[in-house]
Amino acid sequence: MSSLQSVEIDNNPFSSWVIPESLKSASTLQNFSAVSANITGKIPDFFGPDDFPGLVNLHLAFNELEGELPMSLSGSQLESLWVNGQKLGGKIDVIQNMTFLKEIWLHSNSFSGPLPDFSGLKGLEVLNLRDNSFTGPVPVSLTNLESLKSVVLTNNMLQGPMPKFNDSVKVDMAKDTNNFCLPEPGDCDPRIGLGLRATMATLPLLTFRELGLTGTISPEFSALKSLQRLVLANNNLTGTIPEELTTLPALTELDLANNNLSGKIPVFKSNLDLNTAGNPNIGRVITNSSDPNSPNSSNSPNSTGVSLNGKKKSKNWLGVVLFSVLGGIIVIFLIAILALCLYKKKQKKFSRVQSPHAIVIHPRNSGSDNESVKITVAGGRVLVHRNLVALLGYCLDGNEKLLVYEYMPQGTLSRHLFNWPEEGLNPLEWTRRLAIALDVARGVEYLHGLAQQSFIHRDLKPSNILLGDDMRAKVGDFGLVRLAPEGKGSIETRIAGTFGYLAPEYAITGRVTTKVDVFSFGVILMELITGRKALDESQPEESMHLVTWFRRMHLNKDTFRKSIDQTLDLTEENLASVSKAAELAGHCCAREPYQRPDMSHAVNVLSSLVEMWRPSDESSEDIYGIDLDLSLPQALKKWQAFEGGSHTMDASSSSFLPSLDNTQTSIPTRPYGFAESFTSLDGR
Repeated sequence: MSSLQSVEIDNNPFSSWVIPESLKSASTLQNFSAVSANITGKIPDFFGPDDFPGLVNLHLAFNELEGELPMSLSGSQLESLWVNGQKLGGKIDVIQNMTFLKEIWLHSNSFSGPLPDFSGLKGLEVLNLRDNSFTGPVPVSLTNLESLKSVVLTNNMLQGPMPKFNDSVKVDMAKDTNNFCLPEPGDCDPRIGLGLRATMATLPLLTFRELGLTGTISPEFSALKSLQRLVLANNNLTGTIPEELTTLPALTELDLANNNLSGKIPVFKSNLDLNTAGNPNIGRVITNSSDPNSPNSSNSPNSTGVSLNGKKKSKNWLGVVLFSVLGGIIVIFLIAILALCLYKKKQKKFSRVQSPHAIVIHPRNSGSDNESVKITVAGGRVLVHRNLVALLGYCLDGNEKLLVYEYMPQGTLSRHLFNWPEEGLNPLEWTRRLAIALDVARGVEYLHGLAQQSFIHRDLKPSNILLGDDMRAKVGDFGLVRLAPEGKGSIETRIAGTFGYLAPEYAITGRVTTKVDVFSFGVILMELITGRKALDESQPEESMHLVTWFRRMHLNKDTFRKSIDQTLDLTEENLASVSKAAELAGHCCAREPYQRPDMSHAVNVLSSLVEMWRPSDESSEDIYGIDLDLSLPQALKKWQAFEGGSHTMDASSSSFLPSLDNTQTSIPTRPYGFAESFTSLDGR
């Protein structure tokens, strides 16, 4: 391979493999691109200038790589480095010596520690570091880069002042997704240490192990009178151990191992577990006027870098870094205490389920999804639709905080689709599967376009589809729901959901539209047809991923028939119905979002395949008083008769509007839960 210049093997479902040592013989290699190629192990330690002096592009994103960036990359000619979306971690100090870099993608890994010096990367244009665990302040060497065009820092643990980039730089640094001391660029408040004295007295544990912290240990820790364990091990802390720490009455563990501390060890209580191993100068007095904890220092012992009267002393950011992190924790803690106190004040002797006028649900794994989804309660229920699991209220009892949903006796769809043998159940018939698919489609259609606001579910899968005793399906688990952007635009979020159901553009870019739910729905349709899971590691490598396997099987009639769940009793009529559903599933799982249909199209297709559903009980009215057997004109006449009012209907158009000019009625101008416009197509 001595003349090989380019290797491009992206998006191949290879069996797990490691990059072989023999690749080193391709010394003229300029481009190595193996994105989504199922590579495992570590990044080889031979992609540096010694073995590949002309290597320009190294693209290894979306594999199963782990470990750290190899130090052999130092001094390389690389201009583009993609290693995002895997299990890499550790520090990225080697980056500062890769001075030819123009594009760096490190997002969605577990990298940590402080950011390196970027001053040598004069040509850097794109830097994506989102969804990692970077700490410390953003270096000025990065904000001052004149070549920079785009930088993404969202969802880390960066501290200190929020950085200010040039106006020409496109910045993604969503508020509240780091630990900056202020929500806007500007100097941190010098009174942070004083504020903590009054607000942090109840913290039992603080741990800052292996975060790349520098500077000295702050005496301000002595304000935390309930502190039992303080862990600062494996950092780069200097100076002496503050005498003030000996005054902490509850302290039982102080771990300072593997730093660069020096000076005399203060006399602590005999029951304290003190670890100072790995500090070569501990016990030795080193005179250093720049050490604020040194008795010979002209500065007062205040390592936040400020004096108690607010005047700046040193440039040490450690106190600001530590306490900006803790400040956020305390604010949340105080808010929770206040809310609990207010609740207890109103609480009777026994707790009970509350049915509030409004409830705010914060999505789990919020990340950049820091805006909550406000759901207004109407008549004791929220997000009202017969194919969405109804939220009945909430329960607060001490530390127990519960959302109370309606009970779905038959459990999840996955129980009946995948686990029916061990559960002692019968496999679902095809007509039942079709009805379930239609129920799910209608629920998602409501979220996307028929509710007052449009929502994206982001985690559609069989375990989040619940069944009642009549085997009607409802979509549940709204912990990842997002407000959909207006129009056709997309919005960037922290990647969340379940592998196998994630749309490719979402997994790669983190940007979502309602079409990510359409993709997930297509996967569910494939599961209903085949009886196989979206991601089944028990299958051979080439058929592990349902979507790619299903596409191959759907190419001709013979292989397609073999892919259908063998438990289904297929007739020619059933087979035609399955074929139409399979065609719909293929469209829903198209690679490009614009190629996928809207959920309303899925509802139309499935509606034509399903017999009209009638309620299983004697009453044809659902729990909201709506007669589901009536057409829209019939329902309108019933409302008119019940209300005694006059309404008008334009039979020549596809829309109707109630006339409330001279009528006393309880029907609102626009019923709760409907969109601004309402057409006959919405009558489903």
